Amino acid sequence: LLVAELWLCLSFGWAASPSPSCLSAQFRRPGDFILGGLFPFGKDTVNLTARSEPTLLVCERLFTDGLIWALGMRFAIDQINNSSSLLPGITLGYDMYDTCFEALVALQPSLLFLTRNGTTGIGVLCNYTEYQPRVTAVIGPHTSDLCLVTAKLFSSFLIPQVSYGASSETLSNTELYPSFYRTVPSDKNLVEAVVLLLNQFGWNWIATIGSDDEYGRGARALFLSMVGNDNICIAFEGLIPTDLAEPNAKKQLEDTVKLINSTKVNVIVLFAFSLPAQALLEHSIRMGLGKKVWIGTEAWMLSDIAASIPNIQSIGTVLGFVMRTGTVPGFQEYVAELFSSVEQEEFCRESRELSRLMNAEVLDTHCQQCGHVTLRDIWPMLGVTTVQPVHVAVYSVAHALHRALGCTQKACPKTPIRSWQLLHFMNTLPFEVNGQSFRFDQSHNTNTGYKLIFWAWRNGTLTYLPVGDYDQSLYIRKFQIQFHTADQKEPTSECFRRCQPGQFRRIKGFNLCCYDCTDCPENTFLSSPDSTSCSPCPQHQWAPARSTQCQDRSERFLFWDEPLAVALVTLTALSTALSCGTALLFLKHLQTPLVQASGGGRSLFALLSLVLMSLSCCLYVGKPSDGLCTAQQLSYALCLNGCFSTFVPKALEITLVTEFPRCAPRLLRWVTHSRAWLLVAASLLTEGLLCLCHLQLGPDFLVLDYQSLPSEVLLVCGTKSWAAFALLHGYNSCLAFACFLCTFMVQTPGRRYNVARGITFATLIYFIIWIFFVVIFATLRTVLRAVTQICTILATTLGILVSYFIPKCYIMVFRPDLNTGDYFQNPTDEEPKEDS
Repeated sequence: LLVAELWLCLSFGWAASPSPSCLSAQFRRPGDFILGGLFPFGKDTVNLTARSEPTLLVCERLFTDGLIWALGMRFAIDQINNSSSLLPGITLGYDMYDTCFEALVALQPSLLFLTRNGTTGIGVLCNYTEYQPRVTAVIGPHTSDLCLVTAKLFSSFLIPQVSYGASSETLSNTELYPSFYRTVPSDKNLVEAVVLLLNQFGWNWIATIGSDDEYGRGARALFLSMVGNDNICIAFEGLIPTDLAEPNAKKQLEDTVKLINSTKVNVIVLFAFSLPAQALLEHSIRMGLGKKVWIGTEAWMLSDIAASIPNIQSIGTVLGFVMRTGTVPGFQEYVAELFSSVEQEEFCRESRELSRLMNAEVLDTHCQQCGHVTLRDIWPMLGVTTVQPVHVAVYSVAHALHRALGCTQKACPKTPIRSWQLLHFMNTLPFEVNGQSFRFDQSHNTNTGYKLIFWAWRNGTLTYLPVGDYDQSLYIRKFQIQFHTADQKEPTSECFRRCQPGQFRRIKGFNLCCYDCTDCPENTFLSSPDSTSCSPCPQHQWAPARSTQCQDRSERFLFWDEPLAVALVTLTALSTALSCGTALLFLKHLQTPLVQASGGGRSLFALLSLVLMSLSCCLYVGKPSDGLCTAQQLSYALCLNGCFSTFVPKALEITLVTEFPRCAPRLLRWVTHSRAWLLVAASLLTEGLLCLCHLQLGPDFLVLDYQSLPSEVLLVCGTKSWAAFALLHGYNSCLAFACFLCTFMVQTPGRRYNVARGITFATLIYFIIWIFFVVIFATLRTVLRAVTQICTILATTLGILVSYFIPKCYIMVFRPDLNTGDYFQNPTDEEPKEDS
């Protein structure tokens, strides 16, 4: 039964030789230590006959691969037995069986390997420390499905099992499978290589398909778990049947091709063995899927089963990873010599003698079809089938056995060794095979790396062209790859364009992989390329649109060297000079009627206040501070009060003379001459007290404004208490209003100078300026706020100068003839009129 599956294939006569050979007797050999071998010689005939391609080709390839792997194990054992340094004096035997790619079939020899040495029974014991099974270690099987079954058995007895083809990541769990090893990389390494390949070409919208077996499901699940962190989106994921004889297998394949076509992807990742891969590719060609980029693995990339599909060139570009293995020196010569010996009588006689030493009744391994195989049948596959993993697997057990026995370079002690004793040496020590060092990692894997293979068609002939290497990192020689596109450059496969730095993904629709790239607005940045929104910058930083990081804000205030500040300082200097010039002119004509009628010495005090008020504009230029902010308001209020306080006695004097003539003689002495200074002092004292209240209630302070300017922090003076602000400036407004009420209705006799008119216009200008100032000052939060305050001060100063002092200067300079007592007669010198 174990070989009946291949009998159908052999009945075609594809490998019939003129005379039978003795090769079939060479799958068992006695020795001091027996290595069990599990190799795929056959396949379920139902599956084979369900294929659309000729059954002959399928059977030939499956049988040839298994036979070459078995010969590779025998070659390694013969080398070790002939070695003088590795296991000297020790003979290794082997016992090989066919798995037929079926778990139930593989269980039979696996149970045989577990039987107690020399018997056909398995001991049921509490302690297996001294238990000696039939074999010391097991080589194989090839596929992950079979290894997941057999590894549980061998791990229960801690018998080393070294696979030469199983790559499932599940087998890396050393807690479940403590005695399982493999000489091929796990699927995790393969998937990492595939993800790097997709990233290098910028393919982020793909389909992934796996065969419905342990290899396909495991690799696909690993791939799906990894691509999420690499901005790769899956447009379609599915499984294809491995048992093509199932009734719905064809429909399942057709539905898969239709779904792939509907996603409009250009890249398909296929994790499958050769037969399921062949079925999918056939349906893709028949249904007109179009040219795509197919990314495959060694499971089907190097298979002539898939490559022999008619019109296979029309599928597009095929790239894939195959394990990077070296050659086994002398193997081809060994196989050639073996096949030349199997027809010799001496070889056959020795084979029959060895067969008599073995128990032929226990799972006889006599391979009927192997007697009809010639060297010509398997020679083409010797250069394609990878033998090194089998070779390394045998040597790993031999080196562990060598160390466990305590062998030297010359001899090995004949001491019994239990299988579990080999595990320590296999876990810890490296070993060398043909000058190359190998070592099992913590997961009992050997990562030998991968080669990136490109299917190159040259004159209709397929060539496996190496175009890259992977060993922790991927290197690709892109110039060697000729894609199926018109310009032979890599096609695009993306649902979205890759966002530029500073752009975030705005998801559109229901698929998270489809989105538009949107620029980050000002003062936000993209903290991570995977972010779907922009992060705001900290308050002390800013960022232009489409930024990936924030920058520190620069300070903004009214700098001394900027043009606007220079213009304002110049205007301040002119205002100060004008005030000083006016004061000097008044001082020169202090005793003249004009100056005396204007207040005499009090006019000089008012001009001095205007000079100081003009100079206070300099407090608003340069970098502000809490002290400067406080000084700005206090200096302006005190200086303005000093000017208005000199107007009050004159305004009251005019009111008493014109509106209350009967009371004037009695009250005028309190608002004229030296007593008028008492009013000035009282006004200044009151303003000083209000300044103290302002300091107590809440002086102006430095404010760092991060909102008004996009890229700068604005340094402005903020008002802490508007009540204190109103008290400070409200008193001056009350003085101005009182002066205005006292003077705006005063009539002057003809040919007399109207002193009241100057006060009226000065206070009126002040009110107009303050109406605009209050509105602007309360709303403006930019650097122009300091400019507004400077302009208010200068406008107030110049307004008072122009309306009150400049006309008098004009008379003193250009009309000195009017500077007489008659024209500037003091109201107090006039005779008050009686009330009618």
